[in-house]
Amino acid sequence: MRYIPLCLSILLIPCGIALALHFPVWGGLLGGVACLAATVGLYDLFQTKRAVLKNYPISARLRFLFEHFRPEIRQYFLESDHEETPFSREQRALVYRRSKGIEGLRPFGTLRNVNAVGHEWINHSMVPTHLGDGEFRLQIGGPDCARPYKSSPLNISGMSYGALSPTAIEALNWGAKLGGFAHTTGEGSISRFHRKHGGDLIWQIGSGYFGCRTSGGGFDPDMFSMAAAEDQVRMIEIKLSQGAKPGHGGILPGAKVTEAIAEARGVRIGQDCISPAAHSEFSTPDGLCNFIARLRILSGGKPVGLKLCVGHPWEVFAMVKAFHATGITPDFITIDGAEGGTGAAPVEFADHKGAPIREGLMLVHNTLVGMGLRDRIRLIVSGKIISAFDMCRMFALGADSCNMARGFMFAVGCIQAQVCHSGKCPTGVTSQDPSRYRALVVAEKHQRVANFHRNTLFALKEAVESSGLRRPQDFTPDHLMIRVNSREVRSAASQYLWLEPGELLSGRVNHPAFEKYWSHARADTFEFTP
Repeated sequence: MRYIPLCLSILLIPCGIALALHFPVWGGLLGGVACLAATVGLYDLFQTKRAVLKNYPISARLRFLFEHFRPEIRQYFLESDHEETPFSREQRALVYRRSKGIEGLRPFGTLRNVNAVGHEWINHSMVPTHLGDGEFRLQIGGPDCARPYKSSPLNISGMSYGALSPTAIEALNWGAKLGGFAHTTGEGSISRFHRKHGGDLIWQIGSGYFGCRTSGGGFDPDMFSMAAAEDQVRMIEIKLSQGAKPGHGGILPGAKVTEAIAEARGVRIGQDCISPAAHSEFSTPDGLCNFIARLRILSGGKPVGLKLCVGHPWEVFAMVKAFHATGITPDFITIDGAEGGTGAAPVEFADHKGAPIREGLMLVHNTLVGMGLRDRIRLIVSGKIISAFDMCRMFALGADSCNMARGFMFAVGCIQAQVCHSGKCPTGVTSQDPSRYRALVVAEKHQRVANFHRNTLFALKEAVESSGLRRPQDFTPDHLMIRVNSREVRSAASQYLWLEPGELLSGRVNHPAFEKYWSHARADTFEFTP
């Protein structure tokens, strides 16, 4: 039975020849198809690389065909509206509607099982507020910052030019300009496509020091000072790690380093672009503090912050102890959840490295509160945030602002094909192939970026009003309710442990993570100390 397709194709060759004597077109077509199939089948039969092809010539190729299109078949025909792989159809549809300005109302009630364990909601008020424009501008810049930034509560998370196409970068930055919010560059630095439309930038400085590096890969203060002085650059973000592959580093092969990428990153065309796993400018918590202070001076007093995915708790504790000991604090900390990540990463890192956003945020928030530093430092979160409810949840757990990457990718046309690393993105969002990325029309897509931001903030405003509050930062753990089993609902305030202001300074700590690790952290080292 397994050889029937091969035998049939061989037998059809003479049939095609005979048919061609009376019906040349049809006979030729049949004979040609049969010859092609027989050739493929014979190749399958005698090749030695794939056992399934050898045992099932021709027919086994259907397996590889269906396997190739399996993600698309699953996404378009089989998955439910709420199945997150990694974003559900409902989440993607929400972004598409809001980016196009289409009404986002739903008839006939919720589609979710509100009695399922883990279901969450935000409590509303019988005396809702009525707010104005709902921009909710937030000032970022501590006492040592001479040029604070009035930030939107929702900005674009770091995605480098090179990971994203030039047209995608243009559309995102133009949309940010139109909507009055900020665009984080990613560690690939500031490209000509970031500068083209003049949107506010958060310049991310990674371990490769792209855009401000010496020929040997070290930090160049003069180059940094020159780029940081640009009016378009509003904040500086030192990237320590990212959610997709924390502690890993990376490399952009020289074959992919084009003229524009080389120009932005300060490397040679065709040269491997290496991001080490760790920074070379500092190796201790107090060294990090000194680097923060140095960048703040070199940038002319602009806000300087950190980005990290939380790993060892004692490293976070050591860092905050250094803030307290040196008196040097970042203006903001961006906490990336392990569920985040727009770039390619090893499976083990994507699935099993780093703290999820909820746990990471609460650890950093609690540590800063316990050391009496929370008022000096803004907390920004990123990682699978799509809707206004996702933002409300983060505000309730301690965040001041939110960043979003994949949501804005959807806004410019991403369809979650999950081939970002291949260069064959079907919509041109992550491709450097001109024939692909030119299909992304910047003149249209930038408007969708601005629409999505505006409509999401409008939904956030309605959520704030319905809870009787005046700004998103007024959400507390008491507003966030979580079903913990079939008969019990608890607030985040009662389900998790929260430190009191200054509690760590007093020495009285009632929290297992701090009881176990706090005494093993020092301001002069990231290592676990006895």
